[in-house]
Amino acid sequence: MPARTTANQISFRYRSVDSATGITRETAKRLAEYLGVDETQAIHRALHELAVRVLPQYEADDGPLTAAQVRQIRKRVPQGAKRSVRSGLFSTETA
Repeated sequence: MPARTTANQISFRYRSVDSATGITRETAKRLAEYLGVDETQAIHRALHELAVRVLPQYEADDGPLTAAQVRQIRKRVPQGAKRSVRSGLFSTETA
């Protein structure tokens, strides 16, 4: 495990009351106890859940296809032919 330095740490201040923008130390302790972890780990887990929910979980692509790319796809894939599904993943028979 890398040595701790002050360069990769931040100051964290609990709120005096629970609100939409923060929690009290008491709430953090209760949450940590419920999760079976220490307060620091509870904070890390909360931040991880927020990151997964808010930040994209994939690399950004190059944006929409260009007209040339669409033409290449249409050239390679037969157009106008009707297609139908002859089988599926789920059985439609009843037991």
